Amino acid sequence: MLRASDPPSTDVVGWAWHEWARPRRSVMPAKPHNRRAVALWSCGVGAGLSALALLAGFLVFVNALARHERIPADRADGIVALTGGAQRIGDAIDLLAGGYGRRLLITGVNERTSRDEIARLNPTQRALIACCVDLDYRARNTIGNAIETRRWMRAHRFSTVAVVTSNYHMPRTLIELDHALQDSDRVLPHPVVTEGFDADRWWQSPPAAKLVASEYVKFLASWVRTRFEADPERSRAAILIGRGKPVKMVAEPLMLRGVD
Repeated sequence: MLRASDPPSTDVVGWAWHEWARPRRSVMPAKPHNRRAVALWSCGVGAGLSALALLAGFLVFVNALARHERIPADRADGIVALTGGAQRIGDAIDLLAGGYGRRLLITGVNERTSRDEIARLNPTQRALIACCVDLDYRARNTIGNAIETRRWMRAHRFSTVAVVTSNYHMPRTLIELDHALQDSDRVLPHPVVTEGFDADRWWQSPPAAKLVASEYVKFLASWVRTRFEADPERSRAAILIGRGKPVKMVAEPLMLRGVD
């Protein structure tokens, strides 16, 4: 007769003896400082991986910048030049003179800059500037440039546009134009290689390194923003990226200047 204190018979249940004989281990709760150490280690690993991803993205960004200016492979209906350097305007006017577009829009023009001033800086193209160049004073930043480009293309019923801006500014410009036009195939990029900026030796010049790093951060911000915004004309981000200026809108409403 078996007593309660006797071990179970292996003839009755084959596994019972092993279950009875296995010593039980007491599970001790993790110490609080161990949990904190694991959490800190996880945060450190996450931060390190994020930093590596940002660095890798930055290197890809810099490597993708155009090193040389090229003649466009195709013609477009219109040409758009974003202000920010006299070389951009000169290159855009040359493209217009070469027949790579029927009209030219210079967007983001300073209110003190007139058509006569642009003609004075490009004296051989006065007639072309008088007939075929439009000036946009509404755009406040790259988002506004994209909006004004869309408005201009719709007004002239253009389906394709060649965009002229600096090579380091081109990636962000293409994001904004693609978001505004909803079709990247309609945009033909013509990056301008700015004098004094060497994309292959940017780390040797603190101003160049600061410029590229700043543009990379803005590029990431534009990429993230355009994933969530439906229409750039209703963007509130322009107020935050207005470079310290009192920006109240991305671009002035068309009705302010009597344009439909």
